[in-house]
Amino acid sequence: QVQLEESGGGLVQAGGSLRLSCAASGRTVSYLDMGWYRQAPGKEREFLARIWWSTLGTYYGDSVKGRFTISGDNAKNTVYLQMNSLNPEDTAVYYCAARSVSPIYTYWGQGTQVTVAS
Repeated sequence: QVQLEESGGGLVQAGGSLRLSCAASGRTVSYLDMGWYRQAPGKEREFLARIWWSTLGTYYGDSVKGRFTISGDNAKNTVYLQMNSLNPEDTAVYYCAARSVSPIYTYWGQGTQVTVAS
């Protein structure tokens, strides 16, 4: 069984930064890519960023482009999300996800809360 565990969430003032981590453990899986999503109260889950392990190429959602940076350590199956210039609209539960051969993300973490105070 695969487990993804996020950490690094918390309360931060507007304009501040946070770094989220997500570590995969359990059954050994060769991941194609890992990504980050978030979900704010009353809103749909929003794609933020993904990183492909074969090339370390990255892709970002428009709402976070230029402010968030995804990185990772393939050997540790760990992905990070550096979040800068946070604003209250970034308040949400942040989830990491991973996929191996599936065209969609099949593994999800439990989420970590990020709250940005104005």
